Amino acid sequence: MRKIENRVVEMFRKVGWAAYLAGLENSHSGNMSVRVGNRVLITRRGSMLGFLKEEDIVEIGLYEDDSGISLASSESGVHRAIYRGTDALAILHAHTINAVVLSLVYDEIIPIDVEGSYVTKRVPVLEFEFGSGSKEMEEVLPRYLKDYNIVMVKGHGAFSIGETLEEALFYCHSLENSSKIILGVASMGKDPMEYIPNTLKEW
Repeated sequence: MRKIENRVVEMFRKVGWAAYLAGLENSHSGNMSVRVGNRVLITRRGSMLGFLKEEDIVEIGLYEDDSGISLASSESGVHRAIYRGTDALAILHAHTINAVVLSLVYDEIIPIDVEGSYVTKRVPVLEFEFGSGSKEMEEVLPRYLKDYNIVMVKGHGAFSIGETLEEALFYCHSLENSSKIILGVASMGKDPMEYIPNTLKEW
């Protein structure tokens, strides 16, 4: 297997640690990848995103299975489908706890805070019979990620895209912060939907 450049390993480590530190992942949840031409670098199946080592980053083909596929994340098919169907160069899948709570209730998550309403606007919540690494997800997620930078899989977590892993992380973190604010308003006995900014009501 070809050695992965140190700068790439450090980028994965930085984003993985930041996602873990922010509570976007538990000890072994989530996955992330970057596209390099017709190849994909993706985290290993069962790896700890907050404590990645070089061997936790696996190289696979974008279009065809090869020797790396047996080690790659169980969501590798979804990542490859997103790359084939969008202009994304990086993907982060995070188990955003508060956003997952909202996904069980709402068909879309609409931030009510200023930053969230600017960064993520509306986040579709997509429901699947098999909500982890399924062929249905491979077919549906790329269609939505052509128009949105981040989507939620109901009861599971977020998939965000960007030109870099850091950008993808930003969308996940922004959504999770917005979700905390929505739940905070609800805990005070208020309807969060009353606080949707006017700019998003017709968006």
